[in-house]
Amino acid sequence: MAREPINRETTSELVRQFGAKPEMLVQVLQAIVMRHGWIPEETIRQLASELNLSRADVYGVVNYYHDFRTEPPGEHIVKICQAEACQAMGSRALTDHARESLRTDMHGTHNDITLEPVYCLGNCACAPAVMIDGKTHGRVTPDRLNELVGTMKESR
Repeated sequence: MAREPINRETTSELVRQFGAKPEMLVQVLQAIVMRHGWIPEETIRQLASELNLSRADVYGVVNYYHDFRTEPPGEHIVKICQAEACQAMGSRALTDHARESLRTDMHGTHNDITLEPVYCLGNCACAPAVMIDGKTHGRVTPDRLNELVGTMKESR
């Protein structure tokens, strides 16, 4: 998934699209992540300035939401649900398997695959749930995760 590089002009354009209103911070951040994949430190400072917020305000929002990352992600993103229903159906063991097989910890990237926790994919009836590159999969076992990751790697 090719992402365009982030720069001051595109950030300012996004801020203007949302009316340069501080209450639109979450929407601006979502647009930045959709377009660029992550939110650099320089962008956080720029948003604080352009939206008349403190950097602490912007950092607080960035750190609160799991989809807002401050490091560039890999080409592929694997999210494993950590909510109670998925834990009850084996997501902890699945997470351990993913860490080992993908050779990275949560929030880490290895071989262009980023592993992240997510705290509900709304697929509780088919737990444990995993999202790979935006597509949700249910009843994922370690073997099924290996299959899905293998298919993902082949599509590169």
